[in-house]
Amino acid sequence: MSLVEKIHEDMVGAMKQRAVERLSTLRMVKAALKNKEIDQRSPVTDAQAVQVLTTLIKQRKDSIEQFTKGNRPELAEKEAAEIVVIEEYMPKAAGDEELRELVTSTVADLRAQGASLGPKDMGSVMKAVQTKIQASGLRADGRLVSEMVKSALAG
Repeated sequence: MSLVEKIHEDMVGAMKQRAVERLSTLRMVKAALKNKEIDQRSPVTDAQAVQVLTTLIKQRKDSIEQFTKGNRPELAEKEAAEIVVIEEYMPKAAGDEELRELVTSTVADLRAQGASLGPKDMGSVMKAVQTKIQASGLRADGRLVSEMVKSALAG
């Protein structure tokens, strides 16, 4: 079952259980996925669905930050609850050790291929690391990966 089908099925379940908050979040997710499908004029793959979910989580985190600054804790709590629901459909988050291992192995692989890596190669190394993370079926915070790559290239 694809991710889009699972979300639709869970949405129907939320309707039957009368879980209002969960239902509204799932409807919002489904609408975002449908918009992506319409934009590209083809069904959304699981990888594309994960990208959409990642964007939605990032938007919620930004909103939480803004609501907290604006002294609106009730709205920040609502956004945090939405993040919890959305994360149920995301791949498992990579731990710090797993990430560090992926970064060091990627840098070692690139150096083994004859690349003399320095801080100027940050972009190409980040791309290679992100590809490895996706291939392993994990997800990771971009800022954390960036910091690890920086330290690996410096060291």
